[in-house]
Amino acid sequence: MNIDASAPLTANPITRFASAPNKEEESSTSETSARQENQQIQELKARDRTVRTHEAAHVAAGGSIVRGGANFSFQRGPDGVQYAVGGDVKIDISEENTPEATLRKAEQIRSAALAPAQPSSTDRAVAAKAAQMAIEARAEISQQQSDKSNPENTKLASNEDTAGNNIDIII
Repeated sequence: MNIDASAPLTANPITRFASAPNKEEESSTSETSARQENQQIQELKARDRTVRTHEAAHVAAGGSIVRGGANFSFQRGPDGVQYAVGGDVKIDISEENTPEATLRKAEQIRSAALAPAQPSSTDRAVAAKAAQMAIEARAEISQQQSDKSNPENTKLASNEDTAGNNIDIII
């Protein structure tokens, strides 16, 4: 045992002796350390399950809009095992060729983003973007239906675009 490491040389011999760890203290310290490691391992296992379940929910709800699988970030535990502590799923959020297809996709994006039991702030932000995408798609669908049911709207729009460029002469 290195007494210098246990107590300073300026301490009296009784203090140096009293501060030197005995076998019982060493055993207690190693038990505490083992308990802490076990607790950390249990926390990492729980986090790993939560992360994997969260990302699996995105993948399951995302279906065809998911690009690849889930990606994880890992932390090595005191037992040497890699535990997932974070993750993400890449989702295609681009618009489709028609507003109807864009609306369906926006609804699927929103569903995929909010699929986990506890959506993250990023998940909620993606869901909000998808909701905005759906609003715009519905507006475009509504405009197209309005244009089909009232062809004069199309003529008026084109006349407004060219206002001041032509002279109408009525005889």
